[in-house]
Amino acid sequence: MRKFFQEIKTDLKFKTAGPGQKLSEPSRAPRERPKAEAAPRPRQAPTDEAQMAAAAALARLELKPKGKAPSCSQESIKNQGRSPGRARARRCPLANCQSAALEGEEGAAAPSVSGVYFICPLTGDIVRKDEKEKHLREAIQAHFSVDPVAASIMEIHTFNKDREKVRVGVETMAKYLDNICLHPEEEKYRKIKLQNKVFQERISCLEGTHRFFQAIGFETKTLPAPGQGKEAQEQYYVLGEDALARLEELRACRERLLRSEPLRVQLHRQPRLFRPSRRAERFELPPDFYALSAEELRREQRLRTEAVEKASMLRTRAMREKEEQREMRKYNYTLLRVRFPDGYILQGTFYARESVSVLYDFVREALRDDWLPFELLGPGGGKLTDENLAFNECGLVPSALLSLCWDAAVMADVEAAAEGQPRCPLRAELLADVHTLP
Repeated sequence: MRKFFQEIKTDLKFKTAGPGQKLSEPSRAPRERPKAEAAPRPRQAPTDEAQMAAAAALARLELKPKGKAPSCSQESIKNQGRSPGRARARRCPLANCQSAALEGEEGAAAPSVSGVYFICPLTGDIVRKDEKEKHLREAIQAHFSVDPVAASIMEIHTFNKDREKVRVGVETMAKYLDNICLHPEEEKYRKIKLQNKVFQERISCLEGTHRFFQAIGFETKTLPAPGQGKEAQEQYYVLGEDALARLEELRACRERLLRSEPLRVQLHRQPRLFRPSRRAERFELPPDFYALSAEELRREQRLRTEAVEKASMLRTRAMREKEEQREMRKYNYTLLRVRFPDGYILQGTFYARESVSVLYDFVREALRDDWLPFELLGPGGGKLTDENLAFNECGLVPSALLSLCWDAAVMADVEAAAEGQPRCPLRAELLADVHTLP
């Protein structure tokens, strides 16, 4: 193959060879004479005005101080990591989380609130939304050292989510205590067989029930199984013979068990007062306001599927309004602001399903004189007259800015009584910690 290409190459050289040219020499095509190029046009000198402007610009550059080039050394990187702003943001509690959130990157919108927080009913601590269950469990566990009976009852009602199972289990446990109080001298009522079918299905499956029996005096004992031979044994909860002296205590424990409710953390309103601002209508909500649980995600998917199926149907105005209200229900929380006539803005966090009356109470708690009559106007200017409506039914989710209006006649009397020295109607502790909207 290589020889074939060499023959073709030689043949081409032979055909293109000129007179007096050897075959081994490559053919040289005659060069074409280059065309005469046009003479370049002479450059015009800059005008006097352009020369003056250039000179002024150069003078300004020479007068401007030269900044030091940024260093990329390891020492500078360490100093950036040790910046006080970052250290402060890592260790700030809730009181400082709001201010730390305002120290965002340049150009990025700071959140209106740092997150959703709750108050533990046992410790009074303020915890984040994603930490509330863990903190509540730890608080109940710590309460066993104070009151084991109360702590076990809290476990039963709080950590078992199926309320019907809790009701049946608690009633069965109360029945055991009833039999002991009615027949304190009979030993058979002071023993509970742990492998009993009713005990297993109604009581043993609930968290906290075994700790309750232990807290009120029952002990675990292994006893011979009646009618199954000498070697057969079974486990029992056994109450000592001192039950006769503790009947009143057992009755009190029974009542506490029946009347208790699940222990729930309380939503922290995070009340904040802001100075008058034109940015009152701008809200930047954190992810806590939009985070949905697995159940809520399934519900959202179901609603979307139904919306697709109804997209081709003709809907009336009432149907559309109903679907809009249902869309509002997917939010768990709402951030509300109330602007006072003097421009101050009061902010708080609420459940989306709470009623408007809760907002009225929130505003009254912020006033020096909670008896002052006022009205709240929605974003469209309409009065919120029905205080039983929920925020999501009024379109006040996930955030809204409302306005407050005083009763003119009452405020005129208040100002007259003040003898020309008007004072802000808000409480002094709020005015002492006023903030600026980000």
